[in-house]
Amino acid sequence: MDSESHKSTAQKLVYMANQIAGFFHTQPKDEAIAGVADHINHFWEPRMRTQLFAILEQDDNGLDDLVIAAAKHIRKPGPIPA
Repeated sequence: MDSESHKSTAQKLVYMANQIAGFFHTQPKDEAIAGVADHINHFWEPRMRTQLFAILEQDDNGLDDLVIAAAKHIRKPGPIPA
């Protein structure tokens, strides 16, 4: 995958994660964090979650604070079989 398509994918994932966080912002913080994590755990495939963790490692990643707070509750996938 070249860097342009990777960048595009990363931008899409940031956008999607932030959309999820936006939905939960009206709830109390603990419930919002759990809601973001539950949604990502249930609806994002392992590849997407792996990419999200790579994005989380970057400074100035553009992710909403709720996504960052929820990260410790998101299941980190194991290695993808070849």
